Amino acid sequence: MVHNLPSKAPYRRGRRLLATAALGLAIATLAGCASTPPPNGTMNQALSQLQAARDAGAADYAPVDLDMAQGKFSQAQKAMASRKYDEAALLADESAADSELARAKARLGAARAQNQAKSKENSRMRVEMIDNHANDTVPIPNNVQETETVLPEAPADTGNMPPPPPGGETQPLNDNQGGQQ
Repeated sequence: MVHNLPSKAPYRRGRRLLATAALGLAIATLAGCASTPPPNGTMNQALSQLQAARDAGAADYAPVDLDMAQGKFSQAQKAMASRKYDEAALLADESAADSELARAKARLGAARAQNQAKSKENSRMRVEMIDNHANDTVPIPNNVQETETVLPEAPADTGNMPPPPPGGETQPLNDNQGGQQ
């Protein structure tokens, strides 16, 4: 009796087809990684943001944020050298964001310092004003403002003028030149 066993040829062809597909997918994946262009524009932007933060005084007012930005930029440079362009782009974006934060904090710190300096100057000027007017006979009120105006003195020659009416009421002038006689 002869037994006919199925041929193994269809199984071999399926394995070969599967192996070819897997190899093609691996090549396509590697080609996709290699086709990512270097993020030169992102790196340049991160570098300019880092320089702007330094120029704004971030080393004095936001040193921690500036250090983080510089560290991420250094990591981005290393990733570029290793041709890990996706990682380099991500790190460069993070560096730019940290640089912007450091720059904003530096500008805020500089504005606060300027405000504090002006407040000290105003206090010094107040003390100087009080010292200059210490011998005046009229005391200076505590709430004097720079925009106050002083009313002029009443004229000394008030002999011909009638006294004001009682209760502060005003009366019309008697003008005989207005056409009435």
